[in-house]
Amino acid sequence: MGSAILKIRNLTKKYNERVVVNNLTLDVFEGEIFGFLGANGAGKSTTMKMITGLASITSGEVFICNNSIKTNFEKAIINVGGFIEIPEMYKNFSGLDNLMYYASLYDNISKERINNIVELVGLKDRIKDKVKTYSLGMKQRLGIAQALLHSPKLLVLDEPTNGLDPEAVIELRRFLKKIAIKEKIAIFISSHNLPEMELICDTIGIINNGILEQIRSIDQLKQYDNNQQILLKVNFPNYAGKILLEKYKNLSMSIKKNTLNIQLDTSLIPEITQLLVQNGILIYSISSSNKSLEDIFLDTINKRSLPAPKGAKNG
Repeated sequence: MGSAILKIRNLTKKYNERVVVNNLTLDVFEGEIFGFLGANGAGKSTTMKMITGLASITSGEVFICNNSIKTNFEKAIINVGGFIEIPEMYKNFSGLDNLMYYASLYDNISKERINNIVELVGLKDRIKDKVKTYSLGMKQRLGIAQALLHSPKLLVLDEPTNGLDPEAVIELRRFLKKIAIKEKIAIFISSHNLPEMELICDTIGIINNGILEQIRSIDQLKQYDNNQQILLKVNFPNYAGKILLEKYKNLSMSIKKNTLNIQLDTSLIPEITQLLVQNGILIYSISSSNKSLEDIFLDTINKRSLPAPKGAKNG
């Protein structure tokens, strides 16, 4: 991971006496895709507006490439690209005309740069067609092309998968992963599509009532809870279940065909397997499934405490 492109320090936003974002601190690094999750009204959009200068900051700081949004706005914002939901563009213009117009608003964006971006977003075969003929997924890619023209170091995307069909969502995921590495940019992305965020993001931050409750890598989130679903395939499942319930009175367990589905602390696996084998049970397989990002998100906003991960880089 490269250097921190986006640094947020003790960021707070108040509307009159109502605190919408409360003392938020985080970093997003070069090449990283950071997913920002929260329920409606949690403070996601307000945070993104402060990052991009669309909302004033009550207190705290936002630094983009070490330039303060508050005190050095032009130097900070030149490093930012992005769009909110569906990008705005001239529908009767071709995709290329839209990019040419947008490029004219900046100094020194060459035709070579435009061509390279068109190639990068996969629109080479359709770039001369009018935007009104584009699918929603193509419009999203053209919007990202516009956002990348001036070579920003931070890409801010609010709900970029809205309205996309599953195939377009997969394309967008692959594309964002590619540009994060190829363009060496940090991507700050908000979405309600939790399964997709789990697939696309390197790091997840969960905001709830204006407070950043969790900030961890996807791997850390998946490992945060030792209590997992354990699947035991055995020869006599009902007898095996009876043995386990006699020793572990409060064990959460269900039986389907010849498989025990147990909610269990993984540290107990050696103990229960030994117990079953001692009682003549044959164990054909043991597998586990981690909690999904959706489960973790619900745990977090419902205020179930999570242990601090080792070596967390953000805070």
